[in-house]
Amino acid sequence: MVGGGQLARMTHEAGIPLGIRFKLLSDSPRDSAALVAGEVVVGDHRDLDTLRAFAKGCDVITFDHEHVPTEHLRALEADGIAVRPGPDALVHAQDKAVMRARLTALGVPCPRHRVVEDPADVRRFAEAEAGGFPVVLKTARGGYDGKGVWVVGSAEEAERVTEPFLAGVPVLAEEKVDFVRELAANVVRSPHGQAVAYPVVESVQVDGVCDTVIAPAPGLPAATAVAAQELALTIARELGVTGHLAVELFETADGRVLVNELAMRPHNSGHWTQDGAVTSQFANHVRAVLDLPLGDPRPRAPWTVMANVLGGDFPDMYPAYLHCMARDPGLKIHMYGKDVKPGRKVGHVTTYGDDLADVRERARHAADYLRGIIDE
Repeated sequence: MVGGGQLARMTHEAGIPLGIRFKLLSDSPRDSAALVAGEVVVGDHRDLDTLRAFAKGCDVITFDHEHVPTEHLRALEADGIAVRPGPDALVHAQDKAVMRARLTALGVPCPRHRVVEDPADVRRFAEAEAGGFPVVLKTARGGYDGKGVWVVGSAEEAERVTEPFLAGVPVLAEEKVDFVRELAANVVRSPHGQAVAYPVVESVQVDGVCDTVIAPAPGLPAATAVAAQELALTIARELGVTGHLAVELFETADGRVLVNELAMRPHNSGHWTQDGAVTSQFANHVRAVLDLPLGDPRPRAPWTVMANVLGGDFPDMYPAYLHCMARDPGLKIHMYGKDVKPGRKVGHVTTYGDDLADVRERARHAADYLRGIIDE
């Protein structure tokens, strides 16, 4: 697996029961997965020679992020290395402009969008194509968790967004969708075409970062949920995805569902599956990239809630375990082994049960206590 973050850490964990030998290419020996994996290579994923040396002896290469250059992945495939997902699929998660063009060609509902050349072009897009300001600007490559994203409310604000244009980075402009909530449809597809779909979830964002995920999305009409699952499965098939695909969605006030972004790896909106589904997203990603039969994606309980734990004022969270575990024996805590820094994702908790209000309160309490926001 290329990338040493928490997604690699949890994917490694899912492969242990199957006896999978897991080799990791990590930026640092202190990365989350590098602390637990048995075979760790420290190197730069942007360097082709490093990638080629790492790939020797591997049956398959997969990823915990989308930042390996597309041309390097094509070179690995030319060397006979199985890359899953392959570059022809992964480019749609790497490049938002490529993704929008392809999804539009497939007839997938998306926000109005266009690549823009400069702030003046942003104004032209807003006024002539997006129905006016505000609009959202995104770097076509490299952005995540709110980084590389600007919401501009006027032509004057657009003039102040000069950083990506001066850097020569392609910028995608999109209408700012008036949505009522964000959803996510998570699916997994294997090389021979088997696919499974998890329940559609609600994803609650705070300051551009995923805060809470509720599975299944409360109050979502069954027909809308099925349509979103079918949409995600269609995208996975048409793009040739192998492994886990997260389709982030906007639900609009008039009941439409629009595609926001794609991720071709385990995803924050699927973390609830570790404890809340028969087979987790991580286990099914491992199965898919190894072309093993996929596992049952059904939920274990009527409701599961995942809440991210962000770093707060307390660098050592472990004393908080005593309180959280004693208060809620059904609570599941997943920490990533990261140094605690304010605002940094350092773990998550999951709760599940029959009553959504109770399940949600339990998850929120634990996440807030671990962060130090509350002390009782």
